[in-house]
Amino acid sequence: MSTSVKLKAGNAFPSLQAMLLDGSSVTLGEPKNGLTWQAVFVYRGKHCPLCTKYLNELESYKQAFADAGVDILAVSGDSKAQLEKHLEQLDVSFPLAYGLTEGQMKQLGVYISLPRSEKETDHNFAEPGLFVVNEHGNLHVVDISNNPFVRPELGALSRGLAWIRDPNNNYPIRGTLDY
Repeated sequence: MSTSVKLKAGNAFPSLQAMLLDGSSVTLGEPKNGLTWQAVFVYRGKHCPLCTKYLNELESYKQAFADAGVDILAVSGDSKAQLEKHLEQLDVSFPLAYGLTEGQMKQLGVYISLPRSEKETDHNFAEPGLFVVNEHGNLHVVDISNNPFVRPELGALSRGLAWIRDPNNNYPIRGTLDY
């Protein structure tokens, strides 16, 4: 039986970089735009029509996330050329990063799949993952899936994050007990 490392809720989020189309690198989990938390959405890549739909839907929740103090970033293992081609199907204003390596995918603990054929894509790719990093750089919310059909519903997620961030609720990081 093989074992893989899964990130533990409450622990420091690893320092990982990916590339933006302007040639700069971005550190996953470091919020921008004056916000204090960041939701990092790992998606499969250009070949996945469900990813395209989800990213376009995420755009409609961008303000709800910002109102909750949560910046958003999406990243895949696609190449720059694949991301540029994918932009033809996307209508998003949040940052999209590319070049997530298989080693980085393993550090995140996401499921990794082999392409079914060269028509699908030319590299192993991450299955969907969501990592919400708080102002201390710790993993506050984590959700990973082994297929593209299971992802957090964005309305419930944005409302839940707003509730978690409300200081009146004093809601701790959940799922921290070892077993």
